[in-house]
Amino acid sequence: MKILSHSLGSVLALGALSTVLAMPALAQSQGDWTFGVGIINVNPKSDNGSLAGAAATVGDDTQLSLTGEYFILDNLGIELLAATPFEHSISLGGAEIGSTKHLPPTVSLVYHVPTRGKVTPFFGVGLNYTTFFEETTALGDLELDDSFGLAATIGADWQISEHGSLRLNVRYMDIETDATLNGAPIGTAEIDPVSVGVSYVHRF
Repeated sequence: MKILSHSLGSVLALGALSTVLAMPALAQSQGDWTFGVGIINVNPKSDNGSLAGAAATVGDDTQLSLTGEYFILDNLGIELLAATPFEHSISLGGAEIGSTKHLPPTVSLVYHVPTRGKVTPFFGVGLNYTTFFEETTALGDLELDDSFGLAATIGADWQISEHGSLRLNVRYMDIETDATLNGAPIGTAEIDPVSVGVSYVHRF
């Protein structure tokens, strides 16, 4: 009986595994759209330029991310990235002097590489618009101009159900902002972050 029970268990396990492996990969067809929710870390590059004659450093932050994508052709979609406001510390010459918040909505044209498996890689290019607000510093009235720049994304979806997948993706955004202090220009902050995000994506 022990041998029979063990064999039956093995057969059932193999059957369940076969069912999972046989699950069809997510198809991205023209007219489909997806919605994703997750977290994203925005990490500015190490050298952020010079402000008021001192080396500037902008800190990183992690927030909630939201994505929506509409497929204009099979495997080719237009994606909008949104997020809750990021808050970044600002340091000059190694000393923290203030902070700013920003929102970086990004529109991208994304191609999803068709595969026969559960993992679907993708890559895309687009345009980023970053708006800065609530700039604070003890040095006076700090203002950071809004920024337009190119963006790029690469990642992969791992199918976990008929309509759902887990996503890992990396983005680059070209973000530069002109800074003024008490109305006088003090330089340009070159932020140019790389962001890493994980999310759940549902296809409708």
